[in-house]
Amino acid sequence: MPSLARRLAAEALGTAFLLAAIVGSGIMAQRLAGGNLALALLGNTLPTGAMLIVLILIFGPISGAHFNPAVSAVAALRRALSWPDAALYITVQVCGGLVGTWAAHAMFELPLWQISVTVRSGWGQWLAEFIATFGLLLTILGCSAAAQNAVAFAVGLYITAAYWFTASTSFANPAVTIARSISDTFAGIAPDGVAAFVICQFAGALAACAIAPWIWRQYSQGDGAPPSPMSNR
Repeated sequence: MPSLARRLAAEALGTAFLLAAIVGSGIMAQRLAGGNLALALLGNTLPTGAMLIVLILIFGPISGAHFNPAVSAVAALRRALSWPDAALYITVQVCGGLVGTWAAHAMFELPLWQISVTVRSGWGQWLAEFIATFGLLLTILGCSAAAQNAVAFAVGLYITAAYWFTASTSFANPAVTIARSISDTFAGIAPDGVAAFVICQFAGALAACAIAPWIWRQYSQGDGAPPSPMSNR
């Protein structure tokens, strides 16, 4: 198993690149779409899904390529990751997300420190985040049980689709949600909406963790091997 330091570095780098892709593509899309919000969303969606595939492929063998506190929490519940390690994973994911957001601002010569004013609230948005995260974890756990080599592509495609079928545009990730609150750009979320999103995301992840062993009967808990959503160890 790779050392904890290497795994944490992979999680931090991966989450930073993920947020740079989300926020940066959102800025670029908004600038080039000429006011067409559907086109801007498409320009934000495709790079995000593509980046997820790349990041899971390159960092999966090192850390499991979680990049998401909800995924790390589920890994700990499955005993594929210790709770102390999960806490460290979550810490570096949040920090990496912030750094990636600031990097996107810097690349587009925007102020590094921003607070989003984009309101994302209401029961429809909260339900969307529950469903988005529930589906994401089912994708990871289902592929881990039945199609391990497809995890990277399945996750990238799921997020690409979920941008469009959820009212919230599928944050599905507490670290992403926190990081997007400090970006007053196309991808932003006002800080007042963060807590509800995060609660619904963890609730969706827990629901998926509860139902997965029943759906995929060959699915088993981890044995302490590298906590990878790309495997079912």
